[in-house]
Amino acid sequence: MSNNSEIKKTASSKGGSNRFLVFNLNDESYAVPLLKVREVIAQTEITPVPYTPAHFKGVMNLRGQVISVIDMRLKFKMKAKDASGETAIIILDLSPVSLGVVVDSVTSVVALNEDQISPSPEIESSISTDYITGIVRMDGKLILILEIEKTLSLDDLSSMRKHIKSTAAA
Repeated sequence: MSNNSEIKKTASSKGGSNRFLVFNLNDESYAVPLLKVREVIAQTEITPVPYTPAHFKGVMNLRGQVISVIDMRLKFKMKAKDASGETAIIILDLSPVSLGVVVDSVTSVVALNEDQISPSPEIESSISTDYITGIVRMDGKLILILEIEKTLSLDDLSSMRKHIKSTAAA
C-alpha cells in the first residue's frame, strides 16, 4: 500500500503518468524512475578497487567526475556475464552521489499511469525486498520497479562515501 505512494513521490506526475527507464538483466526486465537517471553510456573502462564486495566493479572517470560502479547482476546474485555490445552503464543521480549501474541492456523509457502499477507482492525471504516498489505487466512480461537506493547495502553506501571523500581530497 505504501509502495504505490512511494512510486508517486519518486516519479514525475505530469498528466498522472510516471516515466521509467526499463533495462534487462538475465532476460528479466527492471525499471527505475527516470528522474533518478542522469544518462546512459556504453560500457567503458572501470578501475577496480581492492577489498570491496564482488558486485562493486570499481570507479570510472566521467568527464572529470569519479563515479562508483556496481554490477546489478552480481548485486542480485545472478551469474556474471561478459560485456556485450548492448551492455550499458546507467548513471544515476542519488544526491549527493552519482552511481554507475552496469546492466545487460537498456530497452526503453515508458510512461505509466498509477493504475498500471501493482503493489509489490509479499515475498517470504530472509533478504529484504523493500527495493521492489511495484510491478507492471507490459507486452506479456513483468517489469519490477526498483527503488535503487534500497538495493544498496550499508557496505555499498560506505564504500561510495569513502571514494567520494578520497576523490574530494585528491
